[in-house]
Amino acid sequence: MTQLRTVQVLGDGSAGGGAHVRSLAAGLVARGVRVTVCAPPELDHAYDFMGAGAHFVPAPRRGGPATVGALRNLCIGADVVHAHGLDASVRAALALSGGPRTPLVTTWHTLSRLVGARAGVVRLLERRTARAASVVLGTSSELVDRARRRGARDARLAPVTVPASRAPVCLHDGKARAELGAVDRPLLMAVGALEPGRGYGMLLDAARVWRDLDPQPLLVIAGEGPERAALQRRIQAERLAVRLIGRREDVAELLAAADVAVLPSRWEARSLLAQEALRLGVPLVATAVGGVPELVGDAAELVAYGDAEGLAGAVRGLLDDVDRRMDLAAAGRVQAGTWPTEDETIAHVLTIYDELTGH
Repeated sequence: MTQLRTVQVLGDGSAGGGAHVRSLAAGLVARGVRVTVCAPPELDHAYDFMGAGAHFVPAPRRGGPATVGALRNLCIGADVVHAHGLDASVRAALALSGGPRTPLVTTWHTLSRLVGARAGVVRLLERRTARAASVVLGTSSELVDRARRRGARDARLAPVTVPASRAPVCLHDGKARAELGAVDRPLLMAVGALEPGRGYGMLLDAARVWRDLDPQPLLVIAGEGPERAALQRRIQAERLAVRLIGRREDVAELLAAADVAVLPSRWEARSLLAQEALRLGVPLVATAVGGVPELVGDAAELVAYGDAEGLAGAVRGLLDDVDRRMDLAAAGRVQAGTWPTEDETIAHVLTIYDELTGH
């Protein structure tokens, strides 16, 4: 039997998508599959695809005809091309059009924003890529339904479980709390890019509501992005107990030190923060959006997106109720045990590849 060869195409590289491709590449290589990852060069620095045993080919984030042509040449001889995200799926579909009928698998990791003039373009691109793909994998039921509405011939739920942190962590680690400035006060953690849709404006509204608590909680936000300056100005102007600490490599350790994790996003599929918090047994308050309820079940406090008072009340309630925090911590670990393991996720994808290629 010939060795299976796959090309993994990654575009903008959301945190979930990049981590999944890294995990997938390592798992496929370990199972004897030849893997080539085509992605922006900075993503290899972040996820070390070559360290996973994959061949890496750099590509710009935004591709013109030359980029599509280079990808077309790269895909010659591939048994399966697997694209992650809308931009990568568009690029892969164009590269494969008119050539040999190489199966195209696309994974929809997140919801493309349908806003303003771009809304019609996004719908068109989703339709074209959904119909071009042999299989569309959605990381939440909502994304699977959306792919079917866009005309996918075969759309399936494929919950992506990315690897848990390999670093040892200690809940309520005193060193981490001291570094963040939360030795004698509650510590709240949020993690994610500082960009529209992450709900940080609502989170600062909530921080204004709970600042009458004594001691006042410290909210720490780990992440970087275009909204940093505006958020920092507001934090200073309103004298909020909030710290922006930028992008960190030790997020799991910091999260494990927190009393409560907060996820205020407008939409999420399988949030990395939610997965890590539940695995660690850190109580989570999250917005009931997208795939979050499906992911966390009854193991988190859920509030409506945009309801700053509700979010502040949920956080306040947890800080006042140690038994509830302990119950959520235990429930989170149980819920995390129901998710597919990293090995199961890789095996599921490989089964689809075998189905499409007859291996």
